[in-house]
Amino acid sequence: MRINQNGRISGLYAITPDELDTLELLHKARLVLLGGARVLQYRNKAANGAMRLIQARALRELTHEFNVPLIINDDVMLAQEIAADGVHLGSSDGSLADARAVLGSGKLIGMSCYNRLTLAYEAVSLGADYLAFGSFFASTVKPDAVVATLGLLRQARREIAVPLVAIGGITPNNGAQLLEAGADALAVISAVFSAKDIQGAARQFANL
Repeated sequence: MRINQNGRISGLYAITPDELDTLELLHKARLVLLGGARVLQYRNKAANGAMRLIQARALRELTHEFNVPLIINDDVMLAQEIAADGVHLGSSDGSLADARAVLGSGKLIGMSCYNRLTLAYEAVSLGADYLAFGSFFASTVKPDAVVATLGLLRQARREIAVPLVAIGGITPNNGAQLLEAGADALAVISAVFSAKDIQGAARQFANL
């Protein structure tokens, strides 16, 4: 039987930027965690495999220090190698069943559902621990992302019991409406990692 992971995905869900300087990445991640992030996802599309391993291992130690789950974006084998708390998969990142076979029953597996409830229903039926919807607002990281609506989020909340993560252009000013519509967590990159006061920006989200 899988461990009930509900409650582990909530609040500020911080996603790392494409940072090649590992010390700088760790410095920024520490500030985000000090500001109150409840989940950290490692995502670095600019790094090669060796650097991703180094950075992921370092973030694993940091998140242990703060007792915060570390999720690896896309890479099931990297998540396994560093004993991360789970993995987040997009529609082209392999099957949930394969990820579960590799990681085992106690790990978190999140799925991107974009603006498609059909993907969400399928992911839940396959045992996803949480679902991500978006983009809700214009995103500098993914400017061409599909658009999700508050109505879709409300419907998902009515029909789906697992934690829901909202992503895409979220700020402290627009985040409250997503929480009111049913989001359990707000996933952000630039709004915290690119802020002049990273810890303060994270705290603004945490206070929501």
